[in-house]
Amino acid sequence: MKRVGKVWAEVCSLENIERAHDKARKGKSHYQEVKMVEGDRERYLARVRDMLVTKSYRNSAYEVMIVSDGQKERKIWKLPYFPDRIIHHAIVQVMEPVWIRSLIRDSYAAIPGRGVHDGVKRVREALEDEDATRYCLKMDVRKFYQSIDHQVLKGVLRMKIKDRDLLWLLDEIVDSAPGVPIGNYTSQYFGNLYLSGLDHWIKESLGVKYYFRYCDDMVILGADKAALHTLRVGIDMYLRDQLRLKMKSNWQVFPVDARGVDFLGYRFFGKFTLVRKSIVKRFVNSVNAGRTNSIPAYNGWLSWADTHNLVRVYGCRRRV
Repeated sequence: MKRVGKVWAEVCSLENIERAHDKARKGKSHYQEVKMVEGDRERYLARVRDMLVTKSYRNSAYEVMIVSDGQKERKIWKLPYFPDRIIHHAIVQVMEPVWIRSLIRDSYAAIPGRGVHDGVKRVREALEDEDATRYCLKMDVRKFYQSIDHQVLKGVLRMKIKDRDLLWLLDEIVDSAPGVPIGNYTSQYFGNLYLSGLDHWIKESLGVKYYFRYCDDMVILGADKAALHTLRVGIDMYLRDQLRLKMKSNWQVFPVDARGVDFLGYRFFGKFTLVRKSIVKRFVNSVNAGRTNSIPAYNGWLSWADTHNLVRVYGCRRRV
């Protein structure tokens, strides 16, 4: 893929910054910072442009929060809306099409048009090839975002971009925190790009047909158990030697029909698909507690699986 140049003017254009603000503020109109920018939109957005053009922008200090989903805690790094989050959106608006073109088809996290349910359809289609998907290799990366190496990431970005002005801005963001902070709008793409070399190596150099990745959660389906163990060793070495990452020690190779592939919030078997038990439990608890406003969101999950009893009780409909 050719490296991209001469995009800095587009990133810095007032039109792009205005669109970035409009996108970044969606659902956040009640935020005090958003109200501040909206109160004098022309002046604040012109200031954002001036920070970029003069290269006076410096990444703001983060507010670090600990959040829990009931199963594990995450450290979330939050930047001010002005100017940081507007600038991140301005970058992604220009670079997103370029970055997406460099990713394999079966990478899903934070990519428009490739959400969880696109991945569900692709995995189910793969499992129709029964002989070639009897076994599963499932693995992920130990402390992925925290472990991303800045020099390696900068090298990855330079494989896609030759515009020195844009690289200055990206370097400013990369160097703003250890690893890649969860919470930055750009972090989702940094994570995908960081693993894209591994993706292409698995698909093109190793010739793996059924490989799927969501963030650092990776699944390979294959016909031969021993071959998957050999693949696992090679991938472990690639992560260590090329990306300075470590595979988690809880990797598994197992028969698909005996265990089911736990991926994207579902458990995939050869002939049917179930929703992950933790999601079903939260759904039932919400219904029993009378939190009916959450039911439509859970129905979206349940409708993509073989949830016959839940369909009967709660009226979910399975999608084809």
